[in-house]
Amino acid sequence: MSHLQTCPLCSHRRLLLQSAAILALPAVGQLPAQAEGVEVGKNSVFTKLVPAETIERSAAQQYAQMLQQAANQNALAGRDHPQVKRLRSIADKTIPHALGWNPRAANWRWEVNLIGSKQINAFCMPGGKIAFYTGILDQLKLTDDEVATVMGHEVAHALREHARERMGKNAATGIGASLLGAVLGLGELGQTVTNYGAQLLTLQFSRSDESEADLVGMELAARAGFDPRAGVSLWQKMAQASKGSPPQWLSTHPSGTTRIADIEANLPKVLPLYVRGQPQLPTQ
Repeated sequence: MSHLQTCPLCSHRRLLLQSAAILALPAVGQLPAQAEGVEVGKNSVFTKLVPAETIERSAAQQYAQMLQQAANQNALAGRDHPQVKRLRSIADKTIPHALGWNPRAANWRWEVNLIGSKQINAFCMPGGKIAFYTGILDQLKLTDDEVATVMGHEVAHALREHARERMGKNAATGIGASLLGAVLGLGELGQTVTNYGAQLLTLQFSRSDESEADLVGMELAARAGFDPRAGVSLWQKMAQASKGSPPQWLSTHPSGTTRIADIEANLPKVLPLYVRGQPQLPTQ
């Protein structure tokens, strides 16, 4: 036998190289069932490294804690609040179109809540846990179409499992350390992720994730009956509100001019979906 076949350290090195090769393969995952609309490819292979159930369970726990803290501070809007009704109405129209992007969404316990805060912020955690801050509604004076654009964007992050992907990448970087630790007796093989949900509320996505969420989000809005051209006015408002210094929510996002150009370039793919869903006026 060769040295490579008999040396334990080389065997572990070969296993590490094989693991890296697997991670370098093209992404696998769900493709949207619909033939029309935007094209963003399949979900990342890195999502497979972290159990979806674990991420979603952590998200539900953190979301509940956040709501409780808001309630303790009298900052959680009640179900009869006009803006809560508005948000939930838009969500009711949007969520049915989410299922084509991720079959797991059919079993999510979707929630939509409003938190009193001056922050220009909104998010959707894994498992369909949506929150808007009053700041984004009040300061930007969002129309329903613009709200749907924001909601679609945030829901897209959950559907495309960007949080799970980010944590999977973190786990992948730990694979080499774990294998080395096993060889040297410093740790257990496979101990790559210790706390899946620790950063869900503060997780920052990559620019490619944000661009992907823009496209998926505008399609969701269009299918739900909201004008996808609202993405242009939304980011114009965002740019005006930021006054050259983007709010925290946009810290890792593409620039406003870049994303407006991307939205305009993809409007021909989603405008027919929006137009088709509009009520037709009777002919005379």
